[in-house]
Amino acid sequence: MLPEAARRIPLRPTTSNVNTRKIPLTTEQRSRWRDGDPMNDNTLDFRRVRYLYEAVTQGSVRAAADTMDMNPSVVSRQIAKLEEELATPLIERHGRGVRATEAGQVLVAYFRQQSSYQADVITKVQELRGLAMGHIDLVLGEGFVSDLMAEPMKDFWSRYPGLTVTMHLAGTNEVMRMVAEDAAHIGMVYNPPVSSGIRSRAAIRQPMCVITPPGHPLTALKRQPLLRQISAYPVALMHGSFGTRQIIELAEQVERLRLVPKLTTDSISVIKHFVRADLGVSLLPAFAVSQ
Repeated sequence: MLPEAARRIPLRPTTSNVNTRKIPLTTEQRSRWRDGDPMNDNTLDFRRVRYLYEAVTQGSVRAAADTMDMNPSVVSRQIAKLEEELATPLIERHGRGVRATEAGQVLVAYFRQQSSYQADVITKVQELRGLAMGHIDLVLGEGFVSDLMAEPMKDFWSRYPGLTVTMHLAGTNEVMRMVAEDAAHIGMVYNPPVSSGIRSRAAIRQPMCVITPPGHPLTALKRQPLLRQISAYPVALMHGSFGTRQIIELAEQVERLRLVPKLTTDSISVIKHFVRADLGVSLLPAFAVSQ
């Protein structure tokens, strides 16, 4: 799934018939102007905007510092300098975290868009070079990992040995969000909701299967078990943010019953261990348990 290119709208300066006031230059700005630095009131220090972006998206200055591998005081100082340059608060503190002000949200959106533009330019240059080198951010559900690593990735790297891949594991909702916000180039997801900002490049049907320990009574049935029959046993299910759980919820509405999971998790591996330990049964797509 790739985000629509049409969604990427560059930020452009506009004019309007409103009263404006001139913001005095800071000492640092005067120094830069005197030294011939092109920075002025209409120029942003993109590096400083990144500090703001990380603090807001990570939820705190400390978390941003951990992500950027630096001291929290450095992050705080850079954000403070950005606020001084723009003469407006960009974050507000709550508890141990921070959130963006309205002005801060504008800069966070700006950083996200500019980062996306840079990635697009790099991608296009790499395409001209025949994909000889580059990087792909891939986000997918855990159930895809076994099949993906078996043959597709081997074939991919044999054709494009210079490319590197970052693989993020996430639920359906998070996969959709990351692709829509350009945090990932490609997403692989089960039962995705319709989204105007995302285009589906390939799709295949995958049945839901009842996963049981060997010799379980459900395996003796001569026809596919109903949810009503499954509900008689302890069941492990994925969290509601996963497509597998969402499709089960649709089936629950049709059969007018609700499964009460003994175990709820965000890990297919945990569910497999639950079933292998003879603690109960589960429902998963076939590809998630094929190996």
